[in-house]
Amino acid sequence: MDCEQLDTWCEKGILAVVVAILVYSPLAFGTVPQTGFDYFVIVEWLTVAALVIWLVRFCINPKHRLLWPPVCWAVLAFIAYAIARYLTANVEFLARQEMIKVLVYGVLFFTIVNNLHRQETTQIVGLVLIFLAMTLSLLAVYQFLTGYDYVWNLYKPEGYRKRGSGTFMCPNNLAGYLEMVLPLALAFTITGRFEHVMKILLGYAALAIFTGITVTISRAGWLATGVTLGVMFVWLVRQRDYRKQALAILAALGAIFAVFFWKAEMPPDRFERFTLAAQVEDVRFRLWAPALAIWKDHFWFGAGPAHFDVRFRQYRPAEPELQLRPERVHNDYLNTLSDWGLTGGLLVFLCWGIFYYQVFTGWKYVQRSQNDLAAKRSNKAAFVSGGALGLLAILVHSFLDFNMHVPANAILAVALMALVAAHYRFASEKYWHTVRWPLRIPVTFTLLAALGYLGPQAWKHSAQSYWRAKSETSEELSDSHIAALKKSWDADNRDSEAAFRVGEALRLRSWQGQEDYKALAQQAMEWFDRAIKLNPYDPYPLLRHGMCLHWLGRHQEAASDFEKAEQLDPNSYNTEACLGWHYFQLEDYVTAKKRFERSLTLLRDAKRNPIPFSYLKIVAEKLKETAADK
Repeated sequence: MDCEQLDTWCEKGILAVVVAILVYSPLAFGTVPQTGFDYFVIVEWLTVAALVIWLVRFCINPKHRLLWPPVCWAVLAFIAYAIARYLTANVEFLARQEMIKVLVYGVLFFTIVNNLHRQETTQIVGLVLIFLAMTLSLLAVYQFLTGYDYVWNLYKPEGYRKRGSGTFMCPNNLAGYLEMVLPLALAFTITGRFEHVMKILLGYAALAIFTGITVTISRAGWLATGVTLGVMFVWLVRQRDYRKQALAILAALGAIFAVFFWKAEMPPDRFERFTLAAQVEDVRFRLWAPALAIWKDHFWFGAGPAHFDVRFRQYRPAEPELQLRPERVHNDYLNTLSDWGLTGGLLVFLCWGIFYYQVFTGWKYVQRSQNDLAAKRSNKAAFVSGGALGLLAILVHSFLDFNMHVPANAILAVALMALVAAHYRFASEKYWHTVRWPLRIPVTFTLLAALGYLGPQAWKHSAQSYWRAKSETSEELSDSHIAALKKSWDADNRDSEAAFRVGEALRLRSWQGQEDYKALAQQAMEWFDRAIKLNPYDPYPLLRHGMCLHWLGRHQEAASDFEKAEQLDPNSYNTEACLGWHYFQLEDYVTAKKRFERSLTLLRDAKRNPIPFSYLKIVAEKLKETAADK
């Protein structure tokens, strides 16, 4: 086999790996961790495989050319900033995990731009995405019509039931995925050059995808889809040759939406979950004020990559609706500013701005020359218009959700951006660069550095995910459970949550009151100390450390732990409940009563907040005894 044939096989290998990532990521719960296992590990390994193949292709082909449209500079600048921001972050583990995702997305972007820019490969990827989205949509329709509330073998959370979610746990995330593919399916159907049978299949796929978006009952998904389709159909109707087809498809989509509402209103319980979801989702607007406060205090560089969740506690308003762990802002723009600061936000804006500049200025180069008789259809133009409009949809949706922080949706957005950006090669030959000496040196070094970093990180992440999932399936507080937690920590000893889990398991074992309870409590405190050092913004290790001190009879020493925890999370029902418990141990029943009562004002739920319900009765009796003694 000569070098040219090997180069061709390498290109096919990269295509296979990229398609595997695009298919796997939505099927694996959107690549969101479930039952302790992080499915993003598989994406990391596939990205490493793509890097290896690209490096081989680069080495065997001395005439290998790099495609470098202007948007590549902006993407490279954000990757460099992400690395620099990681090195200065306060919670190393969280920042590293976020940086690794940025690196994976960056590697995929450059790999696609430089290896999958041929029209045949672009068309293959586009068709795979369309028919995969159609399959997910049909599953979502089945879930909605039958009330099937399982995703694979897992039961969906309470607020997401009776809504179509496909292989995603959250219906909003499925809506974000489908809304990016729908314009591509419509563009291929109306303006693409395909055989009649394929066009019919593409048309049915587009209708199925739209129905899938409808049954997610995602208001933000509906809004994003409506805005995008509005832009698309205004553009199509203004063109004589596409006007009838566009109006026919618009009528079909409108009929589907109307039938959905008519059918959904028949059983009155169809919208019960919709009402509950609407109430829950209103919380997203309350998260914006704390996010803005975090950004204000860390204006230029943000609180740190993936730091919003840990820093939110200090900025949490005293509202019952905000007692859950938010994880994200439910607004990708504010999330970017709070995590990365104005500098990171401007770099992201630069990426999108240059991308759409390329779309508009390069549009005339991807169209076929027209004549007066009929419009000449073009797959290049169909992919560019459909991909650009799909990305517009996710940009609109990002105002009300965090879809760009769902790996499957972020990967799809990166792939579409790379494939559309690669079409800018038709605008000018100046974006091609034959990699000869000395340019081969920095390119080779960059590929080796990415491979040398992502490979070991993927191995470490795999081991940690394996042992964490193992601990989930073990009997709680058993020796095997604690051993699995410790091995998860050994795999990555910078993870504060792993250290906290070990400490909490040892604490609960100690509280069983066995003969070795003192030794177990002492070990638990050592693990809590590690968690405190690794994440100084988490109040839970401090609270549990203080509880262990009380358990050992060292009541006065525990005071500093509870005071520090209160400073970190002053408006939490859990912090208040633990403070009430602390003062109860000190026999300060008046203060304990105040703390327990405030905890109930923040969350009056006996199941989630049982401590005040249990102790207030005891406190009342103690206060009566004290008054009687006086």
